[in-house]
Amino acid sequence: MTVARVSIIIPVLNEAKCLGRTLRHLDILEPPVDEVIVVDGGSTDDTVAIARKQGTKVILADRPGRSVQMNLGAKLATGDILCFLHGDTRVPDDVVKVMTITLANSDIACGGFISIMAGEQTTRWGISLNNTFKTHYAPLLFRPHLYFRDRLRILFGDQVMFCRRLDFWTCGGFDDTLPLMEDADLCLKLSRLGGIYQVNRLVQSSDRRVAQWGPLKANLIYAAIGFLWGMGVSERWLKRFYEEVR
Repeated sequence: MTVARVSIIIPVLNEAKCLGRTLRHLDILEPPVDEVIVVDGGSTDDTVAIARKQGTKVILADRPGRSVQMNLGAKLATGDILCFLHGDTRVPDDVVKVMTITLANSDIACGGFISIMAGEQTTRWGISLNNTFKTHYAPLLFRPHLYFRDRLRILFGDQVMFCRRLDFWTCGGFDDTLPLMEDADLCLKLSRLGGIYQVNRLVQSSDRRVAQWGPLKANLIYAAIGFLWGMGVSERWLKRFYEEVR
């Protein structure tokens, strides 16, 4: 099997606590990734120094915002497949092979994984399970015709979305005016080109937001944002309920 050339793009903002571990893990992927690009949105901690010490390519964005940063990384990426990874997320060692096999199917436009949210001594099974099912029930509730007709699934950033570079730019990339839900918006656009597929493999993300908010508040916020977005409420208005946690 010919392995695709994969560019992993990591948008960061004050990720010094997690980024080093994430980058070290990317060094042991087998087969290896073609390139890793860290796009910083103006960190005031040691994020950039950690990335450079690891030998990773670092790009400094002129303003923060995941959409802005991921689009900037995608413009400079050389891989055939673009993979968008959060700075606190770990992927399977064979993730390059998994992405290659998934996108070898021309009917699939975008893929993502099952995300497990965990801390040092806690695994958030309830929230992880809900997030897994949300990939299906969100489009079923709000875009049922697209769920069945176009195989729309709604993936989120912690599920490590990946797609062909050509398809990414064909649909216009991320909407850099959106302060959140840019991942769901990209799924809607990519579904016009092919199905959105949830790979039956795990990735692991930090539970820091849940740890700070508490499970009840976190679930309520996630549910409210998803429901209101599905009903057409502005992402800018929703952003006020989703403060950054590092």
